Amino acid sequence: MSKPFLKAAAILCCLASMSQPAFADGCLSQSEARQAVQSGQAVSLSQLRSGIPGEVLSAQLCRSGGGLVYVVSVLADGGAVKRLRVDAQSGAVSGN
Repeated sequence: MSKPFLKAAAILCCLASMSQPAFADGCLSQSEARQAVQSGQAVSLSQLRSGIPGEVLSAQLCRSGGGLVYVVSVLADGGAVKRLRVDAQSGAVSGN
């Protein structure tokens, strides 16, 4: 299979699985996420991208344990799609 096909398949699988984000209590709308970044409750995802291993396919800003996290799906080396949790303040990454 070609690399673009595999990437497209990985993205579709990832998007289909985003209906129930892992590691989160509830996700913010785009306007709520923008407000959280503007108010300093969260750092923008673009500022945290260098610490995220793999190619970011999708991301949502969500509530978790009284704070905010980015639930990020990445295309890792070897073509595996992984879901990571990125602390929205520190950029600390955890995942499954």
